[in-house]
Amino acid sequence: MIFMTFILISGLLVLYLIACTRSRSKNEPPLDKGLIPWLGHALEFGKDAAKFLARMKEKHGDIFTVCVAGHYVTVLLDPSSYDAVLQDTVSLDFHRYAQVVTQKVFCLRLPSSCAAAQRAWMEQHFEGEGLARLGKIMQENVRALLSSPEILQNPTDWKKEGLFSFCYRLLFKAGYFTLFGKEHGNNCDELNAVYKEYRKFDSLLVKIVRSTLKSGEKQTASELREQLWLRLLAGKAKSGCWQQSYRQFLREEGADEETQARAMLLQLWTTQCNAGPAAFWFLGFLLTNPEAMDAVMREINSLSLLAGTQPCLPVDKLQNTPVFDSALSEMLRLTAAVTINREVLQAKTLRLADGREYGLRRGDRVLVFPYLSPQMDPEIHREPEKFKYDRFLNADGTEKTDFFKNGRRLKYYTMPWGAGSNTCVGRHFAVSGIKEFIFMVLTCLDLELCDPDCRMPPVNPSRYGFGMLQPDGDLEILYRMKRHRNTTEGRT
Repeated sequence: MIFMTFILISGLLVLYLIACTRSRSKNEPPLDKGLIPWLGHALEFGKDAAKFLARMKEKHGDIFTVCVAGHYVTVLLDPSSYDAVLQDTVSLDFHRYAQVVTQKVFCLRLPSSCAAAQRAWMEQHFEGEGLARLGKIMQENVRALLSSPEILQNPTDWKKEGLFSFCYRLLFKAGYFTLFGKEHGNNCDELNAVYKEYRKFDSLLVKIVRSTLKSGEKQTASELREQLWLRLLAGKAKSGCWQQSYRQFLREEGADEETQARAMLLQLWTTQCNAGPAAFWFLGFLLTNPEAMDAVMREINSLSLLAGTQPCLPVDKLQNTPVFDSALSEMLRLTAAVTINREVLQAKTLRLADGREYGLRRGDRVLVFPYLSPQMDPEIHREPEKFKYDRFLNADGTEKTDFFKNGRRLKYYTMPWGAGSNTCVGRHFAVSGIKEFIFMVLTCLDLELCDPDCRMPPVNPSRYGFGMLQPDGDLEILYRMKRHRNTTEGRT
């Protein structure tokens, strides 16, 4: 026993020394190990990844390697060279890192052979006819929620609420009804419980990924997982609904009941984690930018939507909204902060667009962070910190797609949904749901800020790398059902 303990400690010491003594080899990216052995830059990276990586870019350029909790991560911030990472499926692997995160957060481990089949299944349901069917159901659910008692009770009275809470609550419920609805209707108390538990779990998710949960938080996370697993499997799913079809797919892949429950929680989070925050940022930017709000409302009015009614927008009208789409793209540019991760399976040479070549070591990781570049890159987007609703519009009102850096036209000038094998399969469903929700809110409700001079809250910096950012704070709003079309009366 003592001998085995000695061997184990010796092995760990050897690994520790190897990590601490690593040096930059010829043709490798600049190496920055940090001051603390093994831990490296983990604390700074976890606290505010965008700020840390911007500092490293200023110090080392658009490619560098940093030590983060014993892992060496090569960061690439040159959008013209992203395809060198995204298109390499031989030396660079996405699935291993994804499996580690999925296991850690959702206690779920699906066979690696299931990944391709699952993506194909998702594409079938979130694109084409499947998307149209889900979009129609989502539209009906959003409309029903905006005419529900929680909105319509005393419809002429102003109600006060935080905008983030308002958007997340309603879009979560609409999305849940659409994908996870039950055979005999949807119990409001049950749904409220699911939402409350989901939000608590989501608030712990970053700590779960980074293994920084406190002892009490570990117990809470475990209990929340189990409660949500039970709720997601409880009751009978509607015949032919998305949930029923997904569970059938899992059964055909050999998943038992327990695995199905865990996979359902993963899908609950991935389908609901972005829409609510995105709607918050979009409405927040409009409310704090009157010019943008006026431009979007002019376009909405041009669609002949009757304020104060329950509009049902045809798909073709939702797609013919260049001003709205530009404002949406601008919101996503400012607040979508995904990371694209790869594990280096075998040593390789990474060739950048300008001809530079860098060696990557087997066992290291590669990280692409589009939020810094292209999205917040001042060489690509002038005054990138500002919300400009028409940034993605040409002078003739068509979509602007020509953006440049160093004289080179960019393929990737904004990447809110990732790229390559990291591209979000449900992005079209998310966008259609967000658009439907925003259109209905702006046409059904009088909406205004409690404080007309307030500004948008800052982002929660710990959420960089986890999709849509969330605010560190909220915007207090007042809302009520619209009385008359084109009303100009103020708050009474």
